Amino acid sequence: MLPIVHGLEAKYDSRVGFVYLDIDDPTTSEFKRALGYRLQPHFFLLDAQGNVLRSWLGNVPEDELEAAILEALAADGS
Repeated sequence: MLPIVHGLEAKYDSRVGFVYLDIDDPTTSEFKRALGYRLQPHFFLLDAQGNVLRSWLGNVPEDELEAAILEALAADGS
């Protein structure tokens, strides 16, 4: 999944913030708990206010992630 996510990050970096959470990193425990982060890979698409728009658990096709990103950007007017 990392090459897919890095590719999307390179494509949308100026419009979308990408944050990576390591399940073993205790410094992000509160954030992971708030999101309901359980295991890797677990993806969340958040709006500008931090609300979860979509989430995926496990591997996700690139076109599905990109479609969700584009939908969120269109809804936001970006």
